[in-house]
Amino acid sequence: MPRYYVRFLGGGASVHTLVGLAPSNHGTTLNGLFTLASFFPGADAFLGILCPACEQQAAGSTFLTKLNAGSETVPGVSYTVIESANDEVVTPYTSAFLAGPSVTNILLQSQCALDQGEHLSMPYDHIADADVLNALDPAHPVPVPCTPVLPIIGG
Repeated sequence: MPRYYVRFLGGGASVHTLVGLAPSNHGTTLNGLFTLASFFPGADAFLGILCPACEQQAAGSTFLTKLNAGSETVPGVSYTVIESANDEVVTPYTSAFLAGPSVTNILLQSQCALDQGEHLSMPYDHIADADVLNALDPAHPVPVPCTPVLPIIGG
């Protein structure tokens, strides 16, 4: 998690802008799979052995509780979160968004209803790409297009 680096490993001194594409800032239920696993004794421990990062990204995990304790942001760092309402990995999709000063949360469908991209298509989403460029170089904004973006393959 880049936010862990910024907050706990001294990255705040060298990071000016942090842009997240569908990050699990507040965890995920993974469309209910993490919730379902909690009903089976030992399933979460098994998941942690197979995929420690998956366990850390579960909503309510020790990792995310520590990361989000107090302020979610570090002074001096500008944060932009770009998320899709169609995200099938970070669920609910609103758990991607941050609160705090110097935070810009962008819901792709609020910019363009034609954007039907989701988690997997985010790197190939030309609308999200324009938002990334604008977050990294606000002095030279590029127009944010509104043309179709398809799930998985982008646009």
